[in-house]
Amino acid sequence: MPGRVLGIDEAGRGSVIGPLVVGGFLTDPGRVEELRPLGVRDSKLLSRARRESLFEALKHVGDQIALEIPPADIDAAVRHGQLNLLEARTFARLIRMTDAQEVYVDACDPVAERFGRRVKSLARTRARIVSRHKADRDVPVVSAASVVAKVCRDRAIDRLRRHLGVDCGSGYPSDERTQQFVSGHLALPAAKVAWLRYSWSTVERLKPRGSLQTLDREWP
Repeated sequence: MPGRVLGIDEAGRGSVIGPLVVGGFLTDPGRVEELRPLGVRDSKLLSRARRESLFEALKHVGDQIALEIPPADIDAAVRHGQLNLLEARTFARLIRMTDAQEVYVDACDPVAERFGRRVKSLARTRARIVSRHKADRDVPVVSAASVVAKVCRDRAIDRLRRHLGVDCGSGYPSDERTQQFVSGHLALPAAKVAWLRYSWSTVERLKPRGSLQTLDREWP
């Protein structure tokens, strides 16, 4: 009997706030064709309500997995120019959590095949790895993983809002509400927190003059 098929994608890579979430969707080969009629597609093209609806529907077609990469790990990787490697390692970790024999991944590397080789090596797997650009758009099992990643990322930001008691926006640098929130936070004396990506140029641009004090706080 053929092994199962796994799709992997991420959400929140460009955000200045909160985790990067790697999502996986695992299903039997014979059920992959059920995904298109459900309406799975690149999660960025779907409303939040539609993503949440699909997230529930996907539970009846396969298994969902999500791994969060916290800002501190992202900052450490960025400082060494290894964000793609960090993502590859997390993809590989997710693969090792499954029995997949065929894996489709959305490549963050400009050379998609190189990213696939790196993921396969890190996963130490015999599974077939297919690495493609725009896989979240073109490969249904990756579209499903995109939905998983985005829904879990949305919920992580919801938890952060509740923890902070303030609307911090979407977390992306292009969001004016997020910019205002980050700018206001950086003006406070105790500024080192676990939910902010200090390696982002947005932080450097928005922080006031003078050094930030270091006071680590737990991620909610």
